[in-house]
Amino acid sequence: MSEYLPDPRLAQSTLPLYDPVKAADFPQTILRYRNDRAAASAGLDTLTDEAWTSHFGRFRPLPDNQPEPLALRYHGHQFRHYNPDLGDGRGFLFAQLRDDQGRLLDLGTKGSGQTPWSRGGDGRLTLKGGVREVLATAMLEALGVPTSKSFSLIETGEALHRGDEPSPTRSAVLTRLSHSHLRFGTFERLAWLNDADTMRGLCDFIIANYHPTAQDIPGLFDAVVSANAKLAARWMAAGFIHGVLNTDNMSMTGESFDYGPYRFLPWYQPGFTAAYFDHAGLYAYARQPDTVLWNLGQLGRSLTLITDSEPLVAAFNTCPERYDAEFALAVCARLNILPLTDNQPLLTSLFPLLSSLAYDGSFEGLFYDWFGGKLSHNRAMASPRAEHYTGEAFTTFRTALEAYETADPAKLDHPRFKKPNPETLLIDEIETIWADIAERDDWSAFYAKLDAIETWRRALNL
Repeated sequence: MSEYLPDPRLAQSTLPLYDPVKAADFPQTILRYRNDRAAASAGLDTLTDEAWTSHFGRFRPLPDNQPEPLALRYHGHQFRHYNPDLGDGRGFLFAQLRDDQGRLLDLGTKGSGQTPWSRGGDGRLTLKGGVREVLATAMLEALGVPTSKSFSLIETGEALHRGDEPSPTRSAVLTRLSHSHLRFGTFERLAWLNDADTMRGLCDFIIANYHPTAQDIPGLFDAVVSANAKLAARWMAAGFIHGVLNTDNMSMTGESFDYGPYRFLPWYQPGFTAAYFDHAGLYAYARQPDTVLWNLGQLGRSLTLITDSEPLVAAFNTCPERYDAEFALAVCARLNILPLTDNQPLLTSLFPLLSSLAYDGSFEGLFYDWFGGKLSHNRAMASPRAEHYTGEAFTTFRTALEAYETADPAKLDHPRFKKPNPETLLIDEIETIWADIAERDDWSAFYAKLDAIETWRRALNL
């Protein structure tokens, strides 16, 4: 059992990066989800439901932690248009604490009320949005993507009106556990203000708490480039589309967070978009690595306020190479095979095969069937998808796969791999889960899905 170790570093830093705020006073606090596995890593799993709801529904301060919530200040590029009117508009930093590995973690919120940065919004979160985020983070963690963890979901008893979904709809407040909520947009704001002193202090803070191997500001940028190249590669290997890859949704620690209109690919579609308002397909599945690169460019440009550009450009230029290397590792991890010195034949055979498998569930199905590489040949050829494993594209892929050894054969002994199909989180599944909640207040499918994803996580062990 881990010890609760409060460590409100940002509040103690005196850096002008936040505004003290008060949480909304909700009519109700109905606990719908608590992540006891994440809570155990931070010494909070022994809280009673009553105490949990008090802290994460009423936001009574945790012992020896921040005395009040802090709404973070930031700007950002939204669909590549600069917006200086951002900041935590419906969330705040509630607490900071150490986990069982000694890492500094944030407990941040979504839907916790209005702040100075709400821009006329109500500061609330729909219950459906909370349900979707809990499911997203669980699945992404199972698939090996660095992600925030949904820590708590509490229904709050308000009727919300939204223009893009049936209204009125139910409300909730979400608490997420994340390595950090400091964003690229935090630096963009300081550059916009020409506040070099605060930016230097922020760099020192991030180096000390999140990237301790960085020796200086260029070293910090290099570490952030590396972390986000890995994140982009893991998204792509998971078939995940974030939907809104604005610079204010990019973390200095390389964690995925803030899930709005996300999707998982039903099959390989390079132009697939998650956000209905992304009319130009700027954040389409296949454009995500380039988007991360562009966003890193905005961070690097901000840092030129306090350091020379030459080492920043040098680190920035390594991003495509780092992404390629990380993507190869991510694909090998998803296939449970040991990477080779040259993985290009496998990677170049993968996409033509995925392109030929244009049916629901085929993206995840391929990785499931061939999890273990050539060792899974008989299992794959007995799967419901076996009839599609034929033709030139498949032969090329299968030949490339022959060169690889299975990374962990014991994983195939997990009972989950006896089932014919992989675990998925496609949009129709999410809508069915939500319909049960919205129409009958039936949460059984939601909890069953989370149990199934947890079994999936243990089986994959990525």
